[in-house]
Amino acid sequence: MTTRTEQQPAGPHAADSHDLIRVHGARGNNLKDVSIEIPKRRLTVFTGVSGSGKSSLVFDTIAAESQRLINETYSAFLQGFMPNLARPEVDVLDGLTTAITVDQQRMGSDPRSTVGTATDANTMLRILFSRLGTPHIGPPAAYSFNVASVSATGGFTVDRGSDRTKTEKVSFSRTGGMCTHCEGRGTVSDIDLTQLFDDSKSLSEDPFTIPTYTGDGWVVRVITESGFFDKDKPIREYGKKERHDFLYREPTKVKINGVNLTYEGLIPKLQKSFLSKDRESMQPHIRAFVDRAVTFTECPECDGTRLSALARSSKIGEVNIADACAMEIRDLAGWVRGLEEPSVTPLLAKLLHTLDSFVEIGLGYLSLDRASGTLSGGEAQRTKMIRHLGSSLTDVTYVFDEPSIGLHPHDIQRMNNLLLRLRDKGNTVLVVEHKPETIAIADHVVDLGPGAGTAGGTVCFEGTVDGLRASDTVTGRHLDDRAKLKETVRKATGALEIRGANANNLQDVDVDIPLGVLCVVTGVAGSGKSSLVHGSVPAEDVVSVDQTPIRGSRRSNPATYTGLLDPIRKAFAKANGVKPALFSANSEGACPTCNGAGVIYTDLAIMQSVATTCEDCGGKRFDASVLEYRFGGRDISEVLAMSVTEAEEFFREGEARIPAAHRIVERMADVGLGYLTLGQPLTTLSGGERQRLKLAVHMADKGGVYVLDEPTTGLHLADVEQLLGLLDRLVDSGKSVIVIEHHQAVMAHADWIVDLGPGAGHDGGRIVFEGTPADLVAARSTLTGEHLAAYVGA
Repeated sequence: MTTRTEQQPAGPHAADSHDLIRVHGARGNNLKDVSIEIPKRRLTVFTGVSGSGKSSLVFDTIAAESQRLINETYSAFLQGFMPNLARPEVDVLDGLTTAITVDQQRMGSDPRSTVGTATDANTMLRILFSRLGTPHIGPPAAYSFNVASVSATGGFTVDRGSDRTKTEKVSFSRTGGMCTHCEGRGTVSDIDLTQLFDDSKSLSEDPFTIPTYTGDGWVVRVITESGFFDKDKPIREYGKKERHDFLYREPTKVKINGVNLTYEGLIPKLQKSFLSKDRESMQPHIRAFVDRAVTFTECPECDGTRLSALARSSKIGEVNIADACAMEIRDLAGWVRGLEEPSVTPLLAKLLHTLDSFVEIGLGYLSLDRASGTLSGGEAQRTKMIRHLGSSLTDVTYVFDEPSIGLHPHDIQRMNNLLLRLRDKGNTVLVVEHKPETIAIADHVVDLGPGAGTAGGTVCFEGTVDGLRASDTVTGRHLDDRAKLKETVRKATGALEIRGANANNLQDVDVDIPLGVLCVVTGVAGSGKSSLVHGSVPAEDVVSVDQTPIRGSRRSNPATYTGLLDPIRKAFAKANGVKPALFSANSEGACPTCNGAGVIYTDLAIMQSVATTCEDCGGKRFDASVLEYRFGGRDISEVLAMSVTEAEEFFREGEARIPAAHRIVERMADVGLGYLTLGQPLTTLSGGERQRLKLAVHMADKGGVYVLDEPTTGLHLADVEQLLGLLDRLVDSGKSVIVIEHHQAVMAHADWIVDLGPGAGHDGGRIVFEGTPADLVAARSTLTGEHLAAYVGA
């Protein structure tokens, strides 16, 4: 029998010395040579004002490098199919582990993407019905609204050699669950012809009301001179064939003035040119036309379920797959729990785990058939977390981008518990966050700043939450800020009457929303706030700023997005007697070497692309000849390099005075973006900066009622005060402001509060309180009242 002598190790094992993620010399975006050490298997919160460099450090440096190194472990063949990730601008990144990022990007708006398809819950349901459903109609694809039924027969010739061939017949069929009428979308579009043309006019009288369809344009000339119509005959008098040719004719070659062109019916032409594009990428006047002319109605054949009659005919008990997907997830979990079938036990266990994770994370009120594009930023982020709950992986780095977005104070505690659970399983959790409730649970805090943009990008504090509170940083000073209830509230000048609102989960709600004041609509996530405001407030005279993110490539910047570049170009052109197009880096004024990009990209196949500053223009993006033209003593590249604050002074008076440009930069300064440069690419802006840029654009819209959906998203504690000042200025100027919000500072500052609840989904949809914030605090009759009372210290 052998004996073993236990020997104590002389020192710690070498493998235990890697307990830190070390970052040295990070310089991405506005980071200024940042060096920090992050403890592993701890919860680290990164905070700082919006635009201080938090996302640049966490997502664009640490998480990006981890992902790039993982991609490099695959073969060169596989890497050719993967996105090329550039190495972040950093000297040393040491101690990295596999990073899983859960960001706040909204989920895709594809009409065939639902909560069920995005989380694989639908996949498991389809397998379940293909095994247990009666009558049995086929494999899982027979229950999928993304798979069409197809069948084909034919023959092919087989060469047997020595001049012998044989023809063999084959047939193929696949049963899918897609509704053929709406093609699995659940809705059908209907074009209102009265919004396209005035049928009392003839073609020669310019009858079109479609953008770009002007009287002398080629688009209209092709229709007018195609030879298919009498130009002087009113459209309403067209016969059956003429009307078909006018609206639906297939593409046909025609010759006009000796030029070969293609004529096509108006409806298919519009569908290709306008309706096939993403609504958010359209120009505002095109989007307004589409909203006016196109209506989307529930598909009459599948009743909006997206599924064929065959797929809906197969049931487990009394429930078909459409019924299951329409249930609230917490009810569906109860139904699945009641199924007892040994042959599918592993499948039921996996499906139940996914559904229970929804309930645990606070999304039990959703249904699997909910379109993923309709989820708020917070709902989308929590939906992405589903697959990570209960995972057996450890020593993983989880990276979250403001997980408290869209959460009522009541729900934030639940989110905090999930973050702590991930940490306690031995994972590193990195969180970018502004809410003090989440900062409070951190093991380690990194505060970036001191300011935003070029004034940020340095580490102001590293340490514990108590250390942050005692520090003199912007975050430390504002960490215990609490807004006070107003002593006096404004009196309403009128009321917006909503009667019998029943969109989504609303239960015949009757409410009067006061006008001329700051009204906050609040309630737990899923209680029906957005359904009430966006679904019931009439669109006339209303300026709505929702949560949809602004889009833009590297060529887009605040000047192009806000329309500021137009008056600047015209002023340059007028002062120098040349065309305005010369002063656009995306048009005639672009540097010919880099095509106005400012950098030249060299593609190295599977290796990262190399971006080098263009030598000809020095990164200024304009042709040298354009930079000789000056306005107010500056060339166009110098104007675009100005900050908003500088530009506000530059365009205010003197020879560079441009009133139209000054109004735009003034609005950008009003929302706290004075530090941004006019030509900074939109791709470098943080989520909070994009939200405020969007608000600045909408402040110019004509309307008496402003509807803002969670305007505090991405805002630092110090910036919330500035937002409250902006809301006050809007109300004092005679506007009515309705804010959908969870932030207690905004609630405390309101003149009137409408609280929905008491719960989410079918437990919500009712008004549980309406009155002043002081009355809500005094009554403490709702969850919101309890949390607001605790916040203001009442």
